[in-house]
Amino acid sequence: MKDSKGENYLLCELSGEQLVRHPIFNKGTAFTESERDKFGLRGLIPPRVMNIEQQVARILENYARQPNDLSRYLYLMDVMDRNETLFYRVLSDHFEQMLPIVYTPTVGLACRKFGHIYRRARGIYLTPHDLGRVGRVLSNWPLRDVRVVVVTDGERILGLGDLGANGMGIPIGKLALYVAAGGIHPTQILPVCLDVGTDNPDLRGDSLYLGLPQPRERGQTYDALVEEFVQATREVFPSALIQFEDFADENSFRLLQRYQERVVCFNDDIQGTAAVALAVVLSSERLTGRSLKDERFVVAGAGSAGAGISDLVVAAQMDAGLSKREATANLWLVDSRGLITQDRDPDMLAPHKRQFARAALPMSLEAVVRSVRPTVLIGASGQAGLFTGAILENLAERPVVLSLSNPTDRSECTPDAIRRATQGRALIATGSPFPGTCQCNNVYIFPGVGLGIASTGAKRVTQQVFLEAAETLAGLTKIEDLNRGILLPPISDIRKISLELARAASRQVGGSGNVEQWEPAYLPYRRAPA
Repeated sequence: MKDSKGENYLLCELSGEQLVRHPIFNKGTAFTESERDKFGLRGLIPPRVMNIEQQVARILENYARQPNDLSRYLYLMDVMDRNETLFYRVLSDHFEQMLPIVYTPTVGLACRKFGHIYRRARGIYLTPHDLGRVGRVLSNWPLRDVRVVVVTDGERILGLGDLGANGMGIPIGKLALYVAAGGIHPTQILPVCLDVGTDNPDLRGDSLYLGLPQPRERGQTYDALVEEFVQATREVFPSALIQFEDFADENSFRLLQRYQERVVCFNDDIQGTAAVALAVVLSSERLTGRSLKDERFVVAGAGSAGAGISDLVVAAQMDAGLSKREATANLWLVDSRGLITQDRDPDMLAPHKRQFARAALPMSLEAVVRSVRPTVLIGASGQAGLFTGAILENLAERPVVLSLSNPTDRSECTPDAIRRATQGRALIATGSPFPGTCQCNNVYIFPGVGLGIASTGAKRVTQQVFLEAAETLAGLTKIEDLNRGILLPPISDIRKISLELARAASRQVGGSGNVEQWEPAYLPYRRAPA
């Protein structure tokens, strides 16, 4: 709020112990002398008033003492549970350093151990037992102006498989990035876990597992829960964008197709991954001199990421002037059985693969590469070492290689292996962090897109939003970075990047492009009227 002089302030109804224990409103030692008197805090906190910079220094000092990444993750989550403004200030100011801790790869380990390291409830859990009352359950969330909901069913958490309710760590981590990188207000986010059981026997046998210790529900019961969740979210939080996260492939595509024309939603594994991969290709063309419609793509991996990339690449080439037939002819999609061809049993071929099936004989990935000599090779297979020397040696003269699978031990190849096999001719991006290499991270896309959509009141999230996001991101890459082989802007500029993508997304869905970011800073408090 602003007063008559234009100064920002916050009305607060809490006082005393309730105030210092509320993570949204707590300032810790940064409460001013007058605030300590107005809100009954004197004596409840140490007497010296400190600013947020001093508090950040203390957090960093203690962070540095943690013995391993999981301990660092837990320490930061404890800060979040005490003081969200301070947590997001630390994360925003040290984003590149903290990103691998708050999200991948460390969040994967945190999810595996979720029931053993659990400290405090965060978000909403829904189970099949809640059918018929999902709206009431969502109404238990104390905040109403929710703008972004990230939901998972825990079936395909990163590259770790079915983690059931342990997967709640992913929506929590993802939404922390919406706030820190995108500037969504922390009161406007909601993590949701659809706990429908797990087919992971180790979890079901774990006495500290927090989810339903039963086989995973599928079919009619599963669909009924998702449907009721989507409808209830629209009713309880009418301004909310729904992001589907880490669903198994069969449900990822099916649910996106079912709901993308009905509600404001997207799937980051499909669409966010595709946009950042396309941005890398668009950036590379400033070095290779090629145009998008002249690129030849081989995509290894036909799951959420691979098929999503393929779909957006075809759309982008059509935007560049090709027909759908011509664009599809420029792309070869390969799964674990080899090149996807039309002679496969149609009943055994997933719908998201069919449009890319070629009238050709079955071929291995290596045979496809030898035949096509692609200008762009993309790995989204989760198969470590898939890109062998024989494959990398048969690429085009100035190839672009995206080894996107993570964590690191699942990467299709290392940057060093690519450089050796191509005599340094390749332009490289990876999904996992490697020193001196461009990281193709979805965090470049979803915070900005989410902020733009949430700020505009869009009715749908169209494919054009992600094409625009890719073009905007590519355009932000500076020539000096390109000359060093870095194909995306520095991740340390993530808030500026997200703001530009948010403006582009807003304009794309009919908004003005006027978007504001929340800044993690303390406002003066005034007591709310009784």
